[in-house]
Amino acid sequence: MGKEMAAAFPAAHAVFDEVDEALHQKLSALMFEGPEAELTLTANAQPALMAASLAVVRVLEAEAGLDLAKQAAFVAGHSLGEYSALAAAGSFSIADAARLLRRRGEAMQQAVPSGQGAMAALLGLDY
Repeated sequence: MGKEMAAAFPAAHAVFDEVDEALHQKLSALMFEGPEAELTLTANAQPALMAASLAVVRVLEAEAGLDLAKQAAFVAGHSLGEYSALAAAGSFSIADAARLLRRRGEAMQQAVPSGQGAMAALLGLDY
């Protein structure tokens, strides 16, 4: 998750380094090498997904000249994506987003023990 991007683009690598430093953990190593079972724990998955999202934004800024302040009227995200959107917009730093998402993930993980509970999607319902 993000390994090739980090290897190809210094801007992406910098995002992963910033998240690692903020969390006092080599989350990037977990993202790049696994194990998947540890990466998919909510406390790790949430900051990892944000890191990958922000790495893409930083690459677009560095390589394609993206300027969110000038080229986007707004950013949006749902649930976890809200944090990525807020960090992309500069409302708070990538490091702060990583720390917030770690805490959020830990709280969610504690609320439902690993292996219990499930999610479902309902499609095609008539109102």
